[in-house]
Amino acid sequence: MTSPIVHLRRDDTSVVLSLTEDRLPRILHWGRDLGPLSPDELNTLELSTRPTIGDSPVTYPQPVPVLPQLAEGWLGTPGLAGSRDGRAWAPLFLVTGAVVRDEDPDEAATLTVEAADAVSELDLTLELRLEPSGLLRMRARLRNLGAAYRVDRLELSLPVPDRADELLDLTGRWAHERVPQRHPFPLGRWERESRGGKPGLDAPTVLLAGASGFGFRSGDVWGAHLGWSGNQTLAAERTPAGSRMLRGGELLLPDELTLGTGDEVATPWFFGSWGAGLDELSGRFHRFLRARPAHPSTPRPVLVNTWEAVYFDHDLGRLLALAERSAALGAERFVVDDGWFLGRRDDTTSLGDWTVDPAVWPTGLEPLAERVRELGMDFGLWFEPEMVNLDSDLAREHPEWVFDAGHGPGLPSRYQHVLDLGHEDAYTLVRDRISELVARLGIAYIKWDHNRFLTDTGHSPDGRPGVRRQTQQVYRMMDELRAAHPGLEIESCASGGGRVDLGVLEHTDRVWDSDCNDPHERIDIQRWTTLLLPPELQGTHIGAEESHTTHRVAPLAFRAATVLWGHLGVELDLTRLDDDTFAAVRAWVDTHRELRPLLHKGTVVRADTPPETRLDGVVSQDRGAGLYQFAVLQRPAAWPPPRLRLPGLDPTRRYRVEELVVTDAVPVGQRPPWLVDGGIVLPGAVLAEHGVEAPSLDVDRSVLLKVTATDGLT
Repeated sequence: MTSPIVHLRRDDTSVVLSLTEDRLPRILHWGRDLGPLSPDELNTLELSTRPTIGDSPVTYPQPVPVLPQLAEGWLGTPGLAGSRDGRAWAPLFLVTGAVVRDEDPDEAATLTVEAADAVSELDLTLELRLEPSGLLRMRARLRNLGAAYRVDRLELSLPVPDRADELLDLTGRWAHERVPQRHPFPLGRWERESRGGKPGLDAPTVLLAGASGFGFRSGDVWGAHLGWSGNQTLAAERTPAGSRMLRGGELLLPDELTLGTGDEVATPWFFGSWGAGLDELSGRFHRFLRARPAHPSTPRPVLVNTWEAVYFDHDLGRLLALAERSAALGAERFVVDDGWFLGRRDDTTSLGDWTVDPAVWPTGLEPLAERVRELGMDFGLWFEPEMVNLDSDLAREHPEWVFDAGHGPGLPSRYQHVLDLGHEDAYTLVRDRISELVARLGIAYIKWDHNRFLTDTGHSPDGRPGVRRQTQQVYRMMDELRAAHPGLEIESCASGGGRVDLGVLEHTDRVWDSDCNDPHERIDIQRWTTLLLPPELQGTHIGAEESHTTHRVAPLAFRAATVLWGHLGVELDLTRLDDDTFAAVRAWVDTHRELRPLLHKGTVVRADTPPETRLDGVVSQDRGAGLYQFAVLQRPAAWPPPRLRLPGLDPTRRYRVEELVVTDAVPVGQRPPWLVDGGIVLPGAVLAEHGVEAPSLDVDRSVLLKVTATDGLT
């Protein structure tokens, strides 16, 4: 048995846990590093945390275990809810063993706790990992030793201090994902549920609690994320007894999870990050993801996607011409989107029939795929493996494979329904058809879409809920395809940004932030997606001058500067661009390829600016270079905007700041004097604290600022 007080430390982060009295681990401190503490000091810290208790410990504050228990007097939401025919519904787990592993500072520090409730015939394992980035993650494993046990909830919690009195999470809708909302931390439970079989377009993504007014560069803040791609709950809970915590777990439908004798279930990873400002918090997520063995290690290929260029209007000649222009543009991957398979002339039919349409492709897709590779590009193809149109051969042959909760297949959404991959024959058919095409066509990249919510997921023939099983089968299929085809990359797309989570990113290589390529919307969609994911994991595409989703018109310089940062793509009909426009797009592609090492390995920084403007950037790990985008999104009431204070630089070094001009420079009448003369050299401390005068840009215009350390040279 390890010491009853455990102190884990990584990257300016301390986590202190108590295992006293054989109770489940209680986090006494999670946040800023406390420095090395002796065993006596840890015992004193634990003593200093104990509350003053009168005649009832139920109504006075006390540290709450990471799995709160009703049997310990917890009056909030219990961490485990379930029963065995009405019994064992209030288990009391006591620790039977604990192991700390903390030998290598370059590896995670871990605490593994074994606990049991012999009366309830349940065992529990809790695993906590403090990663080298300072990111904390945990999961639980529940084992049933008795008769069948129904699990209704298995939810973990992370405490936050009493100064965390404001909440921020994200919401949104199609083509308008990840919109921030904030409000005071109320008494009771602020709960965000995702019930559509995926986190959703309105997903909270990261639920945050911090000191009032916290921003990107200031204010202590704590955040939680659930690494799961199915139904889920994120919640902030505050009790009158003084507890404040962030909670997360799967959202289980009735009778969706029952453990037989000897069965066990593991929760998804529940992630926690903290920081002095959101930049520090998100940086812990980014460093954790970049340290994964499976994180993309090669430059993210610039791709051309055919969707907004041709939609369903496929033919070999047209797509060959588009591929030729894509290669001339400098693209490194060519992706054929929806419309290539049997009978698919619009979105009303044929989902599930993953056979190349001979009416459109009489010689198959091979000539296109081969020509794409001859041009030096990878070949990619769109699939939506989890969906089916009722007007399809698959649905006609196997109506029992369409989810049905007892009232038929339910309401159509975009004319489609959900294929129940819990039927092993359905799973095998879809996987094998995709795998055969990957092998035959040499597909290097799958755009994996998921457009319909899972609202009526009854597994035939009994109609029992199938969301959890569906999510597991999706993970399994992705893994089996990648194992069968080494090097295959998969993108998670779900009507745009509806499945952005660290669960799906264990099985994929990037996410699609949104179906909206309008830079006015996209700049914030990307900004808040970066709360969780570094830029290289986000698909960002240059769209048409008139946005296909908002119909807002934006110049190329604003469109391209906004998406320059991520895994860049182009979604234009390149065959219809005039020579000057094509050359301008090519210049932006060239610039992105030149800047990829900085953009995809550097530290993301964001300034706290008035709501009408944005100032975001990336600074290299050695802080020798940086790139920032300043944008104006609305006409401010006060003009000119405040000076631009550039975050993330080394205060002791001197930097040259200048405009990075790719196509269009800031108009002369909008350029402050320091920019007119080609830039300035100032110490990083001055640039961060005093700043520089902002260009007087028009609305929906931006400027890129290139920052280079001079190391004392002027």
